[in-house]
Amino acid sequence: MNANALALGAIVLWAALAALGVALSHVPPFLLTGLSLLMGSAIALPLSRFDWRQWKVPASTLALGVYGLFGFHFLLFIALRHAPPVQANLINYLWPLGIVVMAPLFLPDVSLTRRHVLAALLGFAGAALAILGRGGSAEVVWAWGYIPAAASAFIWASYSLLTKRVKPFPTAAIGSFALASGLLSLVCHWWLEPATALSTRDLLLIAVLGLGPLGGAFFLWDAALKRGDARQIGVLSFLTPLLSTLTLLLVRGEMPGIPVVVAAAMIIGAAVLATRR
Repeated sequence: MNANALALGAIVLWAALAALGVALSHVPPFLLTGLSLLMGSAIALPLSRFDWRQWKVPASTLALGVYGLFGFHFLLFIALRHAPPVQANLINYLWPLGIVVMAPLFLPDVSLTRRHVLAALLGFAGAALAILGRGGSAEVVWAWGYIPAAASAFIWASYSLLTKRVKPFPTAAIGSFALASGLLSLVCHWWLEPATALSTRDLLLIAVLGLGPLGGAFFLWDAALKRGDARQIGVLSFLTPLLSTLTLLLVRGEMPGIPVVVAAAMIIGAAVLATRR
């Protein structure tokens, strides 16, 4: 399958994360992430045809996977607790820009062109408009939570690029990344969060979250990066906050406003600019 199509599949799944997160907002975040990642790791079973050998990777590669999946979510949760969520979310969405800009640093055979830089900046401007256009306070205030928000963006961008530098591994090995990261998240829940009883509805939604945004999306993302141009995929990723906003509006029965429409035009224009030959 085409790499950009695989990346778009991951982006579509990530777009549902906000809506599912709202429905599960009463569940402590580390518990939610841990259970979802454990559920997501199960996708590797049919993907590997139940061959556990495909889960095995060198310790350094497993460490990279935990760095990406666990490190990203850990720092993002800290950021959302110690900074205004709108601004923290916007800073976190620097990761697509980071993929484009840092690609030549991590991938020696990749060069950075003015076209990709322009597309990345246009995409980030569209993402900012989509996020800030949802409403809420856009007042610029300093909060130390911006630091972990920026760090989480760096982690996901660098993880995405570094997976192309390590010894090739089957996409099914993402299951071991998710399993280890899920267990670490549950340890953080036990250490930092109160015990919580979950209803049957909660468990069903967590299963959907694990099979989709916190599971299936990671497998699609890895397959896309293995096959495609990281610069193009980075620009396409700016569709994530836009689709997330549209999904939330749909769930609430609201119509998108002018800022969201303009953001859509900017991001789609950036994607066309980045992917044209």
